[in-house]
Amino acid sequence: MNRLLRSLFTALCLLLCGLTIAPIPTQAAPATGAALFEAQCVGCHIGGGNIIRRGKTLQLKALQKNGYDTAEAIATIVSQGKNNMSAYSDRLSPEEIAVVSAYVLEQANAGWPRS
Repeated sequence: MNRLLRSLFTALCLLLCGLTIAPIPTQAAPATGAALFEAQCVGCHIGGGNIIRRGKTLQLKALQKNGYDTAEAIATIVSQGKNNMSAYSDRLSPEEIAVVSAYVLEQANAGWPRS
């Protein structure tokens, strides 16, 4: 994180001085399930809850009750959406959907412990 902030600060300083900088090619690190969840899901599902519909949480009991207790089932609803749940296939790659779905199931099985 410090490296990113340093790079952003340097770029800002160069731009303010009237210099242009060429983009530096970097290889993006693969997104983790936690990072994807934080970026895409936590707005509605903080801590495995659901701020829109109380009964549609990501807690294991609710996932089992609603038929979403496998990574594949979670990936389907993440991709296609359902009712108030938006589809994310236009925002996330199939690999990212698989990663975040596995993360959700892992957290549900662990009782959504605080990180």
